Amino acid sequence: MNTFNSDNDAFSEAERQVIYRVMRSRRDVREFRPDPVPFEVLRRILEMAHYAPSVGFMQPWNFILITSLEIRRQIKELFEMRNAQEIALIADAQRRQLYGQLKLEGILEAPLNLAVTCDHRRDSPFVLGRGPMPQTDLYSTCLAIENIWLAARAEGVGIGWVSILDPQAVENILQLPQGVELVAYLCVGYPIEFRARPMLEEVGWKERMRLEDLIYHDRWGIRFTE
Repeated sequence: MNTFNSDNDAFSEAERQVIYRVMRSRRDVREFRPDPVPFEVLRRILEMAHYAPSVGFMQPWNFILITSLEIRRQIKELFEMRNAQEIALIADAQRRQLYGQLKLEGILEAPLNLAVTCDHRRDSPFVLGRGPMPQTDLYSTCLAIENIWLAARAEGVGIGWVSILDPQAVENILQLPQGVELVAYLCVGYPIEFRARPMLEEVGWKERMRLEDLIYHDRWGIRFTE
């Protein structure tokens, strides 16, 4: 049985800095080396995902490991079709040109693709704490995805979230049953590099917002002052 001793629960300063460094250096990776990720490394990453909190301890996630080149080619085609639609929505020519230069996926380059799903049926019909906010099963799955990202970074593995996809089409390709929803389609592998800053910040697409502008006090719009 796992027990916790309050004297041993505190993290040292060095341990805290390692945790914060992992969080700060997490990146959305698009360019991968072909080297496969050993299963023991992948299992450690997925185990940390499985340690994510979930409302009612529902644990609504599943993880589909995709190595089939045929399936990945189908997903890549979906990306290309939707990406063409997205770029057509950009009115500003300079912005559109910059968008066209961005590498936004590594579906075929990454040695592994990973689909993370949310099973809305799990523990049905009653999940403790979920009734007033049924979407919390999706939120819980997103917490598992964040754990994947952080654990992967600690292992030196890169993760790239491909969101420019028609989710229903992906669900059809992966033959998801009714009640199971695709939450994230991820590219997984050892990266060419971990960028010093997020790619969109580096290329000038957007700057990181000031934290102070995002903190309110008691009600929306009231600035917090120390």
